[in-house]
Amino acid sequence: MLGPSHRTEPDLTVPPQERADDAALIEQSWREPEKFAGLYDRHAASIYRYVARRLGDGAADDVVAQTFLDAFRHRHRYDLSRGDARPWLYGIAANVIGKQRRAEIRMWRALARTGIDPVTEEFDDRADNRVSASAVQRELAAALADLTGGDRDVLLLVAWADLSYEEVAAALAIPVGTVRSRLNRARRKVSGALGGHDPTSLDEEMCHE
Repeated sequence: MLGPSHRTEPDLTVPPQERADDAALIEQSWREPEKFAGLYDRHAASIYRYVARRLGDGAADDVVAQTFLDAFRHRHRYDLSRGDARPWLYGIAANVIGKQRRAEIRMWRALARTGIDPVTEEFDDRADNRVSASAVQRELAAALADLTGGDRDVLLLVAWADLSYEEVAAALAIPVGTVRSRLNRARRKVSGALGGHDPTSLDEEMCHE
């Protein structure tokens, strides 16, 4: 479980060379299970931040713990051709979050009613800044609550987890074309709810199409 230090310290992006080495670390953990702790050290903070934005701090510790427990249990199934384990981990986290879908929707609807963000932390990493301060406004909260679970997963994995379309497809085990259609549909709904303004729209080059 993540302690308070993970909530207050800035998120440091895992260097690309380490991300590319995730597969080697996972393979080592097949023979030496303790090696898996290195994957946790690399990625737990960013997974925590993503989960906390969706469910609040109260649920984030448990969701992150379950995410890495599930990942450890299924590490032998990991595709070693994928050097970067982030999409795999975010996909597991999305599945765990999906089991708390009603809690997430209740949180967004509460924000839509009150204008008070249940997530009191300030997240200042690059991906969160793209969503901007409008992410705590009532209109956006209501729009997110009204999305289907699949559309919301795709939208937030792109906007908050900073995954490419291909990485989202790998995370959710869906075709890239489905990622595009879900993202376009989610953006249209959010844009419509906000009077034509879409604060979650990302620069296409950043999506690595």
